[in-house]
Amino acid sequence: MKKRLKGEVISDKMDKTVIVKVIENEKHPLYKKTIKVFAKFKAHDETNACKVGDTVVIEECRPISKEKHWRVVEIVSSKEENNDALRSIET
Repeated sequence: MKKRLKGEVISDKMDKTVIVKVIENEKHPLYKKTIKVFAKFKAHDETNACKVGDTVVIEECRPISKEKHWRVVEIVSSKEENNDALRSIET
């Protein structure tokens, strides 16, 4: 079973590559406070469909390059959809 993670696209400046920021909540072992911990992954986007701000699902795959071991499986929501929803709420 391949790992799947959900995160937000923070950069799409490279060709066929996006950087995805995955945020996880962890509990501190001593103080028991919930802390947000994030990791950034380079993911392969074959069609250059992802834009900054999109929420995507990435899946582990074979090494595509030195630092790229993930690929974009689906775009859950785009930033444009979120902006349209906010505009409809405001009016």
